[in-house]
Amino acid sequence: MRFPKISLSSIDWVLMGAVGTLISISLITLFSIDKDLFKSQFFFVLLSISSFLIITQLNPQILMVYAKPFYLISIFLLLILFILGSEVRGAVRWIEVFGFQAQFSEILKPFLAVSFAFLLSDLRNYSYKNFLIIFLLLFPLFLLIFLQPDLGNSLIYFGTVLFVLLIYGFPFKYFISSLTLLIASFPALWFLLHDYQKERVLTFIDPSRDPLGTSYNAIQAVIAVGSGMFMGKGLGEGTQSHLRFLPENHTDFIFASLSEQLGFIGGIIVVAAFIVILYRLYIFFKSSDDPFSKNFSLIVLSLIFIHFFVNIGMNLGIIPVVGITLPFVSYGGSSLLSNFVMLGFLFVVLQKEKSEVLEIR
Repeated sequence: MRFPKISLSSIDWVLMGAVGTLISISLITLFSIDKDLFKSQFFFVLLSISSFLIITQLNPQILMVYAKPFYLISIFLLLILFILGSEVRGAVRWIEVFGFQAQFSEILKPFLAVSFAFLLSDLRNYSYKNFLIIFLLLFPLFLLIFLQPDLGNSLIYFGTVLFVLLIYGFPFKYFISSLTLLIASFPALWFLLHDYQKERVLTFIDPSRDPLGTSYNAIQAVIAVGSGMFMGKGLGEGTQSHLRFLPENHTDFIFASLSEQLGFIGGIIVVAAFIVILYRLYIFFKSSDDPFSKNFSLIVLSLIFIHFFVNIGMNLGIIPVVGITLPFVSYGGSSLLSNFVMLGFLFVVLQKEKSEVLEIR
């Protein structure tokens, strides 16, 4: 079967318009923080959009053929990272590719989304055996990312699979038994955490524990968001974000930076754009009849939702700081490229389903 290539008219421009809104706000915020950051991110935007347009011309069958190899290659790349990766602040998460620092735990997300969507498409029942098989396949990915150490992305992978299986329809008792096992293993997991990760959990429970140390980022983020008031202080006028009170003001805490400068209005625009994106992804999920398209839509929806929920929660001080980017907004080429590749794959699999429906008719 031959599948027509995607034309610009077949792209969901409502979703892409919301993405464009987020990128515009991101670039405006980065420009106000540091013009060099703006220039770098603008280059990554062009690279990501170009990659998206190229990917949308792929034959959907390619994704089906390479779904299993994607998983094996991902394991290999995460392993090779410990040999060739660059250590930054005690973490080995990046490897230099053509002069750029690539973060594999981010870049591999769309490819692993294809692998797990294909795996779910092959399931014939909701047995506990299938439930365990999925988590056994997830475990090496979780462990390799956790050991970098990258607690944030390891939890994103785990949370996404858990959320997808819950929506997919696996019996709730499976999740209860898994949760019981997780709680029972908590002492061992606590032992594996680095000291700074333990402190983040403890200071979330008691923010006054270390206000000038571990709690500092979270406290400054909340101050930045609150000080923006309704209309914001204006671009380049943020005290927390521009006087270096707020660390990581261009990555994990960019929402606090933009909220301080653009106020409640700016924050609401960002939240509204994410709601539009999530709603469109939900529509794709509900309207898809093809198992692979349906599963892939659900995985993309889950990934973006968890990133959005955790990052905004971190910036508002209601979730522990775990180092999670805000999709399409946070500075970083790996995250931006990953999200655009994922959207490219999404439109490819949706086009596959449309073509099959037209052929049947």
